Order: sequence, then structure tokens, then C-alpha cells
Amino acid sequence: MFPQYDVIVVGAGHAGCEAAAAAANMGSKVMLITMNMNTIAQMSCNPAMGGVAKGQIVREIDALGGYSGIVSDKSMIQFRMLNKSKGPAMWSPRTQNDRMRFAEEWRLALEQTPNVDFWQEMVSGLVIKQNRVVGVRTSMGLEIMGKSVVLTNGTFLNGLIHIGEKRFGGGRTGEKAATGITEQLVQLGFESGRMKTGTPPRVDGRSLNWDKMEVQPGDDTPGKFSFTNTKPLTNQRPCHITYTNQDVHDILKTGFEKSPMFTGRIKGLGPRYCPSIEDKINRFAERERHQIFVEPEGWNTVEIYVNGFSTSLPEDVQYKAITKIPGFETVKMFRPGYAIEYDYFPPTQLEATLETKRIANLYFAGQINGTTGYEEAASQGLMAGINAHNKVHEKEAFVLGRSEAYIGVLIDDLINKGTDEPYRMFTSRAEFRILLRQDNADIRLTGIGNKLGLASDERLEAVNNKIIATQELIDQLSKIKVKPEEINGKLNQIKSAPIKEKTALINFVRRPELEIDDVLSFHPDAEKLVANLGKAIIEQSAILIKYETYIEKERSLADQMNNLDNKKIPVSFDYKSIPALSSEAKEKLSNIKPKNLGQASRISGVNPADISVLMVYMAR
Repeated sequence: MFPQYDVIVVGAGHAGCEAAAAAANMGSKVMLITMNMNTIAQMSCNPAMGGVAKGQIVREIDALGGYSGIVSDKSMIQFRMLNKSKGPAMWSPRTQNDRMRFAEEWRLALEQTPNVDFWQEMVSGLVIKQNRVVGVRTSMGLEIMGKSVVLTNGTFLNGLIHIGEKRFGGGRTGEKAATGITEQLVQLGFESGRMKTGTPPRVDGRSLNWDKMEVQPGDDTPGKFSFTNTKPLTNQRPCHITYTNQDVHDILKTGFEKSPMFTGRIKGLGPRYCPSIEDKINRFAERERHQIFVEPEGWNTVEIYVNGFSTSLPEDVQYKAITKIPGFETVKMFRPGYAIEYDYFPPTQLEATLETKRIANLYFAGQINGTTGYEEAASQGLMAGINAHNKVHEKEAFVLGRSEAYIGVLIDDLINKGTDEPYRMFTSRAEFRILLRQDNADIRLTGIGNKLGLASDERLEAVNNKIIATQELIDQLSKIKVKPEEINGKLNQIKSAPIKEKTALINFVRRPELEIDDVLSFHPDAEKLVANLGKAIIEQSAILIKYETYIEKERSLADQMNNLDNKKIPVSFDYKSIPALSSEAKEKLSNIKPKNLGQASRISGVNPADISVLMVYMAR
């Protein structure tokens, strides 16, 4: 019934979609198996992509040739660049999306991708021979054979939904859980655990009093994620902001005795940085109110996502409490919030390619690895799809370093430090975040995507043109000079120090109080220079000039770290035979078996003294 596939992808969420698209676009014959063809790329939680650090990941996926940025652009209803008041390392794009259109765009993209086949059914187990995966087994007893398998099961592995004292099996509201895979993997020697996440109620926007809320519009000049020719928005839907209050908190507290989180019925840990509303009022009792973001689910639907009100309290308590929020007095609820528990596998059991150490050609991506968020999942799916293709076609493994991409930071953190709570990406996790900006993701990664066969030659040419145009603008700003009498009047007006001698425009760009647009207006030749240049090139030039010192410093540090990464450690290295290593280091190093000193230095529990000892032994 089925041919043999190069790559079988189990699950069609954000990770599964990127994995299938990447492997297929590289030339693999791909089977994408999902329990429901109608929920491909479902936005299970909030209808948004990007945000702090997550926006950088979406741009990296796009630069490498993935689809998430393009799909986000085609389905967005609002665009905002977050953290614009901070330095460019912190700028993070975010889109509000039409939930139905997002899923539709993803499905259409996959259906139009040659080499992708689909099958709707639950996968209940893996077919394994001699410690190598060779296919999957479905709930109807069918065997689909493949040279590699990528598991992207999301919250479906033994998923358990909690609403107050009620609990029932499910991977998402209205959808059944997946069983069989965890049990088989545990029998094979894998370690598994439980995690928890939650979602807020969805409500009817027609029943809200919008006049009582603050409007949160999109950017005046909306941007986009993709470096391709997707169109920016000309019209946007606003979000709104309101707040909880003491009445809301008091009503929520009446349900605490029935809360699955507080009574211990939920065993898994939830995301620390996205707590439920009951967790917020319990942990931050001194806070009189908490912010609620009221987010539309699409262009035309009346359904509203109540961001900030994630909860698993009884539905009657949820409803009574939400009616006390300003603007929600006459609210009609579509469905209550709930918590969901699911199985995950500590990611220290993976190689840097996301291949499992125990079973060859088996890859994990997304929430099965203990992460949270569409963007984190999508990036892992992309990497797993690339590496599954490379493995079965006997090509080199593909790994991104911590100084190359946020995706590299994410995977490096997971495989070396592991996680016992849902892992979410932040800019603070990246030690080289000035290098890993959202604006230069194309410069960093499109060449790599092109070599992989994912980014077209046209895209690479566009990046090279951007690099050339940026450097030409920087060079010209170094040559164009202004005299004190020409400029000091303007400088005084904007409270910037006057000059005493003829000065190149590039020196004004370096001043923190001046924007490049100000500087370009200082001289007619400069204004002519940028007449035909896009905003991206002007912005890129300004960043490179303003932050030149910091960028060079980070490059130097990255080179030092890469030197450690180049010092390989033999797979058979016996850590337990080195008495000077700490006991914890011996255990962690023996378990993870790092490929090099750099990786060893980033393992949780391995300290600098242990690395010094290792360097001495390896030198011998």
C-alpha cells in the first residue's frame, strides 16, 4: 500500500510541518502522518508568531528556507516590532495572525511541495530493527516503512486535559491523545517525564465593551518576517489591553481548592514565564492587578483570545471571575481555559542533530523535547528534517553553533543542559545576541540555506546585493564631510555636541542621541545616496556603524568559543578514569558524551576547573 519513504514525520504541528517541508525540498520522499488533516499547523494557543527572541527564530527559519515566516506574513492581521526603545539586539518582530488562514496557508504550502505524502491516523509505535528505526505502526495495524522517523507529537503523548476537578484524555480540546509511543520508548531504555501547559478561555468579541479597554495598534509602518517578497500589511486589526482587579482575584481564589495545580493532580511542571492566572495571584499576592491582552483570532471571526488569563480552574469560577474584568461584564464564553499534561523526553538523550542516541535515524522535535512555543518547535522541526534527509542520503550532519543562530543556542541548551520545565527562548539565553539580531538573519544564514538546497539562488543574490549596498553606504558616509558652520546650528537644536572641525557623517551616526535619518539630512549628497535604498539597508548600515565596537568584541569572544568547539573528544574517552574530575562532571560527561570541549563546557554541572583538567588530559 505504501512505498518506502526517506523520512516519515509523525505529527503535523509547527515542528512536523517544517520537518516535512525541509526534507521534501531537499529531495527526500516524505510521509507526513497526522491524527487530523483538518488541524495541520493548528495554532493551539495564542494566534501570534514571534515576540522577544522568538521573532529572531522565525526570521532564522525563513533565512534558511523554512516556511514559518512566509506563512506568518500571509496570515498576519497586525505587525509590531517589540523593544524598539532598546538596542537592536533586543528588537523582536511579532505578528498577530488569523488562526484559520495560518493553518490554511501551511496546508496549501505543504500540498504544493513535491515529495510530501499525507496519511491521517494515529501512530501507536515504531518499527525498530537492530537499534535502528525502519518505520512506524499505526493504530489500525498498518506498517509504513521509512529510512528515518521524526517524532513531533506536541502535547498528544498520553495527553490529559484538566478543568477544575474534571480530567479527560486529549492532546488538545476536542482531540484524542496519542498512546503507545511513550510506552515503547521507555521499554527501549528512554527516560520520559511529564510537563504541563495551559490555555485561556476563548470569548465572543460581540459581547465585549471595547470602550473600557486600551487600544494596542500595530506599527505605523508594519514590517514582516520573511526576506522574500511577501507583502506587508496596509490595514491592521488592533489588539486591546485591560486588567484584572481584586474582585477577579477573590473569585478565582474560591476555586483554588478545586484547582488541579494546587491539589497535586497535575504532576508536570508548567512554563515558568507563562504562568496561569491562578499561579500569578498566588505567587504575586502583592500585585493588585495583572495585564490582559485581548487578541482577535482573525480578520472576520468574532472569537477572541484572552491572553494572560490561562487557567485550569472550574469553568463556573472562570466565568464569574472574567465578568469582573473591565470590558468583560457581559462576556459570552465560547470555551473555558484548561491545562494539559503530556509526556516528554529529556533532550540530553539527543545528539546535536536531534537524532536520538539510543535508536539510529530516529529524531525528536518540538514539545517532545521539553520546549514550549510555536517558534521553538518549528526551528527544531526544520533542523530535524534537514538532518534526517542528510543521514539517509549519507551527507554531513548539520549543526548550527551558538554564535550562528538562536536556533543553535536552543538546541545546544537542550542537549547539554536538558530541561525539567518547558523551555522558552529569551534573548538573555544567547551570549552573542548582538551578532544574532533579527535584521541580519538573512546575512547569517541564507548562504547556508542555499548550500542545503532550501534557499534559492535568487535569495542568495539578494542577500549579497544587500551586503554590497550596506558597505557602499557606510563607505560613502565616511567620505562625506560637513563643516562646523554648516551643521552646528542643527546640532544645537537637537541638543547634540557641536563640532570644531570638518567631520565625516559616519561620526554623527555613532552618536547615541542621533538616528541615521537625522544624519542623512545634514548633507544633500547623503540624501541622494539613500534615495533608491530600501529601509533594511539603511537600518543595517546604522547598526553596523553604531555598534561596531560591541560587534567586534562579540566576534572575538565567539572565535574563542569556537576554538574550544574545534578540540574534539573521542567517543570512547573514559571520564571516570580521571580522578581530578568532580563526581558530577564524570556522571554528566559519561552520560552526554560531548563531541568537543566546547560542548563539554556547556553541560550543566561541568565547571571551568573540570574543563581545565580535560584539556590537560587531552594534551597528553
